[in-house]
Amino acid sequence: MTLEQLRIFVAVAEREHVTRAAEALNLTASATSAAIAALEARHAARLFDRVGRGIVLTQVGRLFLPEARAVLARASAAEKVLADLAGLAHGSLALAGSQTAGNYWLPALIARFRAHYPGIAVSLVIGNTDFVAACVRDGAADLGFIEGGIDDPVLSATPVAEDEMVLVAPVTHRWTWRPPTVPEHLREGPWVLREPGSGTRAILEAHLRSLGIAPEELDVALEYPSNEAVRAAVEAGSGVTVISRRVVEEALRAGTMALIAFPMPRRPFLALRHRERYATKAAQAFLDLLGGDGMPTAPAIA
Repeated sequence: MTLEQLRIFVAVAEREHVTRAAEALNLTASATSAAIAALEARHAARLFDRVGRGIVLTQVGRLFLPEARAVLARASAAEKVLADLAGLAHGSLALAGSQTAGNYWLPALIARFRAHYPGIAVSLVIGNTDFVAACVRDGAADLGFIEGGIDDPVLSATPVAEDEMVLVAPVTHRWTWRPPTVPEHLREGPWVLREPGSGTRAILEAHLRSLGIAPEELDVALEYPSNEAVRAAVEAGSGVTVISRRVVEEALRAGTMALIAFPMPRRPFLALRHRERYATKAAQAFLDLLGGDGMPTAPAIA
């Protein structure tokens, strides 16, 4: 089998669709199907079942998928070792960011990095905290950036910046003229929250517990998988939320939502890296860049 066949297999397995995988790989659908057929024929193993107009992994395919990903991760690591021999003139840097970090903090830093190192190709994927941790753990990302903590023994987490959390409400909410004065008032809501697994949700729940309030006591009206959806729901009058000030700064200036005077914690942005994987010069250079503008300097990668 070849690395190209493995890349095609993983792309099809992740999308469960030949055409979409082909588009992602910049291949034709026929070439993608042929690569899968050749892999199956070479090893006399059926990797996919054709169900109606779609495809799903067989039991063999499900067992093979993590092995294929591991081989591709090792091949990528080997390429990075060779690229490092040329210094920072050429190479790549794969980043993963949770939604606040990825959408509101990292883009400006990536632009600065590219200005310093134009020969380094930078990619960024965005998801919640659990998604980012998985990307770094599986080798799909060299560095991950999240808000809040992560409990994973194979990952190191280094604070690199701070983020301000704020309590916001629709402009018509009663808290705009009678803000909560004791923690018990927070139970009322109604609340619009990020989904479980997000750093924003974890920080809020930890803060509530520190105030003596169980998170399940909140009157939760809606849950959304993105900061933008939460912000829009609050602006529409669906409820209150705690969210990064970076996400709602423009809405607060425009007067489409209200800032509620109740103390909320600051949280760190954490840089994640795999403790055992090879750390490239590009990754170290990106961490070094975070030492500017008064932010803490990330320690060198050993």
